[in-house]
Amino acid sequence: MRIPFLELKPTYTELRPEFDAAWHRVMDSGWYLLGKELESFESEYAAYCGSQHCIGVGSGLDALHLALRAWDIGEGDEVIVPSHTFIATWLGATFAGAKPVAVEPDPRTCNIDPDLLEAAITPRTRAIIPVHLYGQPADLQPLMEIAERHGLKVLEDAAQAQGASYRGRKVGSLGHAAAHSFYPGKNLGAFGDAGAITTDNPVFAGRVRALRNYGSKVKYQHDCIGTNSRLDELQASMLRVKLGRLDEWNARRKTLAAEYLTELGPMADPSGGLQLPSVPEWADPVWHLFVVRHPERDALQRHLSDAGIGSLIHYPIPAHLSGAYQPTAQCGGRPSLPLAEALSQTVLSLPIGPHIDVAQVREVAAAVREFCVGSRRGVVQDQR
Repeated sequence: MRIPFLELKPTYTELRPEFDAAWHRVMDSGWYLLGKELESFESEYAAYCGSQHCIGVGSGLDALHLALRAWDIGEGDEVIVPSHTFIATWLGATFAGAKPVAVEPDPRTCNIDPDLLEAAITPRTRAIIPVHLYGQPADLQPLMEIAERHGLKVLEDAAQAQGASYRGRKVGSLGHAAAHSFYPGKNLGAFGDAGAITTDNPVFAGRVRALRNYGSKVKYQHDCIGTNSRLDELQASMLRVKLGRLDEWNARRKTLAAEYLTELGPMADPSGGLQLPSVPEWADPVWHLFVVRHPERDALQRHLSDAGIGSLIHYPIPAHLSGAYQPTAQCGGRPSLPLAEALSQTVLSLPIGPHIDVAQVREVAAAVREFCVGSRRGVVQDQR
């Protein structure tokens, strides 16, 4: 691809001296787990999010299910999740032993719709996991009010939104706790799998620290059934380097997103053509993804590919239709989640990132415009 969807190597190239120095610092220390690099990253990332505590773990999925376990959520409990999200959000509830209960999104933002939330609450509901999807904050204020009325925990899934803000506060500090992923492609990505949990509750933080380390706070003393999920020293050192650049890189993403909106705005057709991202006035997104919608999404993706432009579909198979969940679904074999299913057929993520330039965005936008014009004239259909 002349314009790939995502390239990770430029991140290393830009900060090679800093990354190499961090690597040597860890290797020369001779300490590779639960050491000073992790302690420093946890402190720095907690401060960045505006939280009191950060606990580094092995992945974003581990962050989700360990947080639920730390609240003693498990067998017989229900956890509300968005219908439109990466399957890890659902798996976090499942791995904890609970049942994920899906709520459809607001069609404007693709984030979970607070207006639909209360109808999904039952006597077994214990928690809600709102996802800050595509890097845009979910609407937390009404969600937190609902959670307070029903005595529920709120676990932010902030895997795609490091640095995003909601009503002036950074995500990761809005719920009772937040799960973070540092998968390499994230806005703040490691060079492998890594994750973290942030919270203001010291007791909860202590439980998570034990759960990630075989249920142990003191070596060889195991107070609960834990697991092995520790963010290692090497990844922590690399994340410390990247954290120092996160705001700058997010600013680059915002510039590119604004360019997309300017270039594609004249082609927007919410009534049945190209749909562009919608940003509420209370949200300050970090554009982990720039996702458009089009009824002829697959043809649009082929058109871009033919032009040497990469794109991805987030996500082509809704969790409730995946092999992981379909056999156990309710409602005659599967739940009715029409909006999630419609989104899976129409969403397309365009290239965006701190190492893509404005000229490339304009080229992508020109290809999208070309497709939209052809689609309106019936040219695209005739070429199939």
